[in-house]
Amino acid sequence: MDFMDIDPANLEIVVYPDPILKQTAKPVQAFDKTLQAVAVRMIELMYDADGIGLAAPQVGLPWRLFVTRPPEDDPNAQTQGAGCVYVNPTMQITTRDMDVHEEGCLSLPGIRVDIRRPIEVTLQAMEVDGQPVSLSRDDFMARVWQHEIDHLNGVLIIDKMNPMDRIARRKDIKELERDAQR
Repeated sequence: MDFMDIDPANLEIVVYPDPILKQTAKPVQAFDKTLQAVAVRMIELMYDADGIGLAAPQVGLPWRLFVTRPPEDDPNAQTQGAGCVYVNPTMQITTRDMDVHEEGCLSLPGIRVDIRRPIEVTLQAMEVDGQPVSLSRDDFMARVWQHEIDHLNGVLIIDKMNPMDRIARRKDIKELERDAQR
């Protein structure tokens, strides 16, 4: 998708089974006003949906970009509209310690699943202006980063469900699929 074809004001959260959610996102090449406007719109959508993170594929863009609310220990954390933008992120797992926590997804409304993830990661990315950033977390934000990077790789929480969760959520998943056909 060409940057020229994008009207950030028209971006909306896409819902499973939209095919873009299963695609691997492509690196962002241009750090320009369109990228900045898309990031601002994604932050608005994330807050409007009461989310804590949102990846570009979730708004129909095949870009390696995600936004999050600021971590709670960030002084901007309580500022409505404040958000963190990560462009072309890569992540390293820095521990073998794992934790299970319930996760939801704005593209899978009504579905919540226990997901096992490493508790500590380091994230390298670019900010929306192209400046590099490297951050490490060993708290809930590490989980959020992993969830959003999964989106950039075409992986959803339903892909990580254990067999019992898959059976328990089968009806909800089928309902989303039926809704998409209408």
